[in-house]
Amino acid sequence: MDPRLLEILVCPLCKGPLDHRKTAAELVCKACRLAFPIKDDIPVMLEDEARTLAPDES
Repeated sequence: MDPRLLEILVCPLCKGPLDHRKTAAELVCKACRLAFPIKDDIPVMLEDEARTLAPDES
């Protein structure tokens, strides 16, 4: 994924920072406890497409 894009992307809900998890192909918002998928190198920043983090995930 383009590093310049990662610098400007924020959570669409809270506008907070996102953590890039390369191995899981996700962008994670710790504040909202959501993981947004990255499909074909394109982040899908839709709440309906996000996965809720499990209680043991940080």
